[in-house]
Amino acid sequence: METNGRRRRATVKDVALEAGVSRGTVSRVLNGQPYVSDEARAAIDAAIEKVGFVPNRAARSLVVQSSQAIGLIIHEPHSLFVEDPNIASILLGANSALSDADYQMASLIADSPRDIERLSKFLGAGLIDGVIVVSARVGDPITRAVSQLQLPAAFVGHPRDIGDAAYVAIDNRAAAREITTRLAGTGRSKIGMIAAALDRDSGSDRLAGFVDALGNRFDPQLVERVPLYSFSDGQDGMRALLARCPDIDGVFASSDAVAAGAMDVLQSAGRRIPEDVGIVGFDDSSWALRCDPPLSTVHQPAGELGRAAAESVLRQIRGEEPDAHSRVLACPVVWRESA
Repeated sequence: METNGRRRRATVKDVALEAGVSRGTVSRVLNGQPYVSDEARAAIDAAIEKVGFVPNRAARSLVVQSSQAIGLIIHEPHSLFVEDPNIASILLGANSALSDADYQMASLIADSPRDIERLSKFLGAGLIDGVIVVSARVGDPITRAVSQLQLPAAFVGHPRDIGDAAYVAIDNRAAAREITTRLAGTGRSKIGMIAAALDRDSGSDRLAGFVDALGNRFDPQLVERVPLYSFSDGQDGMRALLARCPDIDGVFASSDAVAAGAMDVLQSAGRRIPEDVGIVGFDDSSWALRCDPPLSTVHQPAGELGRAAAESVLRQIRGEEPDAHSRVLACPVVWRESA
């Protein structure tokens, strides 16, 4: 269909004319409603193909009260969104599950208070059917907004204040305890930690696991707290630990990116890894294999976390109870040459 040399978008009217039915009948088929004969459905399907009709999803949502879209909210700074391969894996895993169900994913980044205010308004506008929330903190205003709107939701991670909301997570504390115990088993006597992101459950649980593993050997002076799971925070944390304890011989970094930054500082200071200092990370991300030597770490199934969270939201949209879909996934230690 041409209009002044430009192709005109096909409409419901075009489909109805081609199929020889009313526009109301076409609308019932498009919206999945009953009371349409098999013959009419077949004619409408053939007409849609012939005229090249593409349904207007926004208009359809007014009828069926569904946007067919799920929001993925990532409460992290923009810089970390680009740097952290786990976020990308969570995103791809979620998108894969949503694509299988013919849902669209809307990626939403909450970096600043202004972002959070904007997102809270967006959630209330009815433009998405549910949300996946990544990196929520305790007391997070996004968590409050999701709760108040009663949106189908699943959290990646398990903040302590989400009530009975669905979540998918790993046991950060047990995994941190296991890899720290293994690091200590290599004969290290002064083991420190670069503890990142203590304002969320993953960071605080990894620190708790580190303390568990060392028991009465734990020295609070050998813990350096940094804000983010980032390479630069790993550098800053390692410099601080070296300044306080020049003879440190073991380090648990609470993410692979943090560990890579710490290794950069150690090697620049002339410390051999693992001969002088053994170092371990957490995530088993692409950072781990870019390190030299390759990094011992904990495998976090980021893609599977994203997929499981998306599947949980979809089940809730279908009317199933959300607390039946909380899951804790396995996260084994992967031991390499860095320790």
